[in-house]
Amino acid sequence: MSEQESRWRRFQTVKGRRKDLSRRAKRVEGATVRHAHRFIVKRWDNIRGVRRHILLWMAGVSALILVIGLQMMWFQKNYLVAAPVAGGTYAEAVRGPLATLNPLYATTSAEKSASRLLFSSLYKYDTTGNLKGDLATTMEMDDSGKNYTITLRPGAVWSDGYSVTAKDIVYTVNIMKDPSARSVMNASWKDVEVAAVSDTSVRFTLRTTSATFPQALTFSVLPEHILRDVDPHAIRENNFSNAPVGSGPFTLRLLQAISEGQGRKIVHLAANERYYSGAPKLDRYQLHVYGTSDEIARALRTGEVSAASDVPNDTARVIDEKRYTVIKKPINNGVYAIINTTRPQLNVVEVRRALQLATNTEPIRKALYGQPEALDLPFVNGQLTGVNVPQRPAVDITQANKLLDAAGWKLGDNEVRSKDGQPLKLRVVTRKNSDYERVMQELAGQWKKIGIEVEKVVVDSAAANQSFTQLVLQPRDYDVLIDELEIGADPDVFEYWHSRGRVNLANYSSVASDDALLTARDQTNIELRKVKYAAFATKWLEDVPAVGLYQSNSLYVAGKNVRSVTSDEKIIAPNERFADIQYWTAEMKNVYKTP
Repeated sequence: MSEQESRWRRFQTVKGRRKDLSRRAKRVEGATVRHAHRFIVKRWDNIRGVRRHILLWMAGVSALILVIGLQMMWFQKNYLVAAPVAGGTYAEAVRGPLATLNPLYATTSAEKSASRLLFSSLYKYDTTGNLKGDLATTMEMDDSGKNYTITLRPGAVWSDGYSVTAKDIVYTVNIMKDPSARSVMNASWKDVEVAAVSDTSVRFTLRTTSATFPQALTFSVLPEHILRDVDPHAIRENNFSNAPVGSGPFTLRLLQAISEGQGRKIVHLAANERYYSGAPKLDRYQLHVYGTSDEIARALRTGEVSAASDVPNDTARVIDEKRYTVIKKPINNGVYAIINTTRPQLNVVEVRRALQLATNTEPIRKALYGQPEALDLPFVNGQLTGVNVPQRPAVDITQANKLLDAAGWKLGDNEVRSKDGQPLKLRVVTRKNSDYERVMQELAGQWKKIGIEVEKVVVDSAAANQSFTQLVLQPRDYDVLIDELEIGADPDVFEYWHSRGRVNLANYSSVASDDALLTARDQTNIELRKVKYAAFATKWLEDVPAVGLYQSNSLYVAGKNVRSVTSDEKIIAPNERFADIQYWTAEMKNVYKTP
């Protein structure tokens, strides 16, 4: 067979196969059309019949899903709760200025707050207002009452990794004592000797017994290994004041100057991972320093900060309660009308008693935000218990007028008393402060009822060239001073009312009072101390070197989403608000309740 014939036959075979495939495709097409017609076209009418049921079923399922969703929303609060979570940044506004981070020179609220966050102390105040060990674990006093031995906790380290030892305590006390260092605590330590017994033990030796000495152990401890070679004269200007190393719950990240002219700064802190009591829950802490209370109020309104201390009453009145909570804390400070007993009009006790009897503190306290508690004694409420506590005389305008008449001050036609041609006019001075100015206005009105004319003087200590201490306090340039006294945890008010007290703003002198104050300060028996303080308070009420007005409140504003100062804790002073700083948080999150 030739090659040409072979090719022809193969072509015929392929041609036959194509015809067979074409016939099969036509059969498949026909079968498909018949099935589509049978199972789809013929059943379309059936689908139309059941679509109503399908739609109803779908609507029912949708309604069920909606009900379940609404139920989850409505009853979510039964199994979810907002709880504080770790992490985040806590931003707090404080009143400045902030000139240093060295606690030796901390005087303002901002500087004291920074010291508490960066440094540790031997003792600190807990949330009940009582002393508890910080760096110290034990304290022993010998029989003489003059020697105290403190044992330090093991494992405490500085933020650079060095151990905290007795050398650090000795160095800190000695630098506070050194007059060339110019520490603000110099006068409190000049009569105290300190020595290291071992690396973890230190002994304090006092010149005389002192029941108040444990309260003094709340000073911030400095690192000896960093500062030992710095001349005491130069320690304030040393770089340590801007970049300190501490052993507190936080460490310094950055000191940021926002506006030097306005004193606006931010102290950026980070949680101290080496802190001996455990790192705080917060990752970061920011102290926003402002020059005025108005700036703090503005920072709260704009959300620049999540909390604020040093909040004045006028700011607290207008706080947005949907965003913030105002926490009122009575602190161990008192506001007094301090009488300069050496002034010609006031050196007679009858005149001072007349002022006492004419002063009604109830309307004064009601006019202030939070209505602070009354303060009748030279101590804050609760410090003198278990003895016969003397009572302040009740308001008695009639008796006040009688006392002034007996002292020779006669009421004239102009409703002002005078004596020997001189009017009974008192120069009443206070700081620029909305609360104190309200108090001054109210007192002027009350004292006018007994024929006393009041010259009201307000000194703005924030203004340039205005130093309240230099202009008013040091020269005792006032007849009556409305001001706040820091009393503290212990009722030792020696410095305010003893004739040799450094802050005796009333120029008060009484042999009986001096003896009671000195004996109480030296007495370590608690009950005997109370007896002496009761005797002093009785004499103080009789001599009237001051009239108690009210116990101070500290107002702290915190955002709804933060956990910080709580309503049930007690704080001695605003800078002691960090008692449980380790557990503060800046964020809240919904979590499931545990059964």
